[in-house]
Amino acid sequence: MLIVRTPSILTRALSRMTWDLSGDEREVYLTFDDGPTPVVTPWVLDRLEEAKAQATFFCLGRNVDKYPEIYNQILAAGQSVGNHSYSHLKGFRSSIKRYMDDIHLASGMIDSKLFRPPYGRILPGQVKAVMAEYDIIMWNVLSIDYNSRLSGNRVLKNVTRNVKPGSIIVFHDSDKASDNLYYALPRALEFLQEKGYSMRSIPSSGLPKTGYTVN
Repeated sequence: MLIVRTPSILTRALSRMTWDLSGDEREVYLTFDDGPTPVVTPWVLDRLEEAKAQATFFCLGRNVDKYPEIYNQILAAGQSVGNHSYSHLKGFRSSIKRYMDDIHLASGMIDSKLFRPPYGRILPGQVKAVMAEYDIIMWNVLSIDYNSRLSGNRVLKNVTRNVKPGSIIVFHDSDKASDNLYYALPRALEFLQEKGYSMRSIPSSGLPKTGYTVN
């Protein structure tokens, strides 16, 4: 017999993570994963500045290690940062200790109480360990810009057709995603502006106790 219900332990773990944020009804939260990178991240920062948009960059520790000057550009631009681990480990293939050690290695370079699991894959025991120290920030709009089989226009539609007030939107400031990102991001920013959305960052200090409703 096929079991279609999510196990209760996984349901409880998923419910403890942040998938969207309901504050002002015309706010959305742009996020960028897997940077910083020397060409793509500065380009993203320029587009955000042009659009007067704030965002949150979930950085890989190994990339901050290699490109500290680009990481500092993110901070100097007034954008928020989050921990995306050091090595981009897959949670489903890692022990809790190995997973946490990798996060802690990144935390020596990334000053943030926000964490996003690589690939969005994290086990209930890892959720419990991580949430003792961080807010786990997931998403409800995934651009899928990293998929080379998708066109830039398809990536754009993944955002424009699914965004709603309080959405957390995922792009990637990585070389792998760059072709789709270069097409989709400026058009997504224009779309969001036309629809009257303000684009806000998630505070690196962690989610405040008031001001947001976490869903």
